[in-house]
Amino acid sequence: MTLIKSISGIRGTIGGNTGDNLTPIDAVKFAAAYGTFIKKKNSEKEKITIVIGRDARISGKMISNLVANTLVGLGIDVIDLGLSTTPTVEVAVPLEKADGGIILTASHNPKQWNALKLLNEKGEFLNGEDGVEILKIAENDATIQFAEVDDLGSYRKKKNYIKKHIKEVLKLDLVDKKAIKKAKFKVVVDGVNSTGGIAIPALLKELGVKCIELYCEPNGHFPHNPEPLKEHLTDISELVVKEKADLGIVVDPDVDRLALISEDGSMFGEEYTLVACADYVLGQLGGGNTVSNLSSSRALRDVTEKHGGIYTASAVGEVNVVQMMKDTNTVIGGEGNGGIIYPESHYGRDSLVGVALFLSHLAHKKTSCKALRDSYPSYFMSKNKIQLTPQIDVDKILETMANNYKNEDVNTIDGVKIDFANEWVHLRKSNTEPIIRIYAESTSQDNADALAKRFITEIQQIIQ
Repeated sequence: MTLIKSISGIRGTIGGNTGDNLTPIDAVKFAAAYGTFIKKKNSEKEKITIVIGRDARISGKMISNLVANTLVGLGIDVIDLGLSTTPTVEVAVPLEKADGGIILTASHNPKQWNALKLLNEKGEFLNGEDGVEILKIAENDATIQFAEVDDLGSYRKKKNYIKKHIKEVLKLDLVDKKAIKKAKFKVVVDGVNSTGGIAIPALLKELGVKCIELYCEPNGHFPHNPEPLKEHLTDISELVVKEKADLGIVVDPDVDRLALISEDGSMFGEEYTLVACADYVLGQLGGGNTVSNLSSSRALRDVTEKHGGIYTASAVGEVNVVQMMKDTNTVIGGEGNGGIIYPESHYGRDSLVGVALFLSHLAHKKTSCKALRDSYPSYFMSKNKIQLTPQIDVDKILETMANNYKNEDVNTIDGVKIDFANEWVHLRKSNTEPIIRIYAESTSQDNADALAKRFITEIQQIIQ
């Protein structure tokens, strides 16, 4: 069982001992630290408001109640969106003129996990400096001052915010509702029994798309590993073919990652979700800059340069991607795990925006999903991980690997990325799980798998 404290929030498994897992005491302590930080940051304000929302995982209601009541106990007003999505909460914070937000979700982690993901007043993830301060407050809880009885905060629920979010998506200039409706798409949706099962079918209905639902009951009982990778998506791949659908749409439990299935049941590829959306946006705007992280496909760079724009790579992590996007005046960016960030909407990964942009693109192209995928530069990725134990010195491993390949193009801003002529490998310690991630990309799946396997073997030899 594990509790991971980082600048982006606190994530852990439910049950077990305090300090080692995400117990009720840990949830209260960290919510109190965040609330204290927000109050300190807005000390001139008489009343502070924080928006919260959760995915459908089994522990969600318990954690949400603990967090909400802790904030009320600090004298903070709470707006509870209930079952929601990460991008919905991000959109709600500025719309409600709130001072921050907390999303209760462990994203793609299995059902025993949950987390508190923290937002600023813009509905964006906190930066590293703010995250460090919250961790310090949590460690020194003597600085946390709860409110007296007359100064307790208020609590109110706001339902139907997903509908409001959908309306915001439909307002976007590049979402071509008429073209999508005219195309008469038939789509299968896998909502992994979380809030994507509410949000994505509702969006498709507004766009005039026929939707076949698979695992769309938001009960938190994930029917497969919730990370939207090929090996976990056999059911939807088979159903897309059986139903003769135009494509399949898969989201993770908090709906900030989007994966697509082509009409023949093959993966469009998580990596190519962003590539396709960027191709559409850049084509409509006549060019522009893009950003993705170091673990993302070279295909985005190729598509960006085709449209005359400049591509930049950032360190892994949404906050790093967003900062680089702002620095480079980017029109679209995100992460190769299916995370679309479209500043015209908001600075957060948003599968609803991704679906709307992708369907607009497909409708304009008047082609099949598979043909669209085949039109892009062909890269293949292998995503792997090595489980960590406390005895493993990860920094030493990464330092050794960088030194071993010092004659190649090595980037160490986030772990170690080694660029070869026709392929690359990225080694980094995960911020959300006790693992080393090994991502490799090459010109064929066999080559990518072989490159990853080679580096896994080399790392294991260093460990031994």
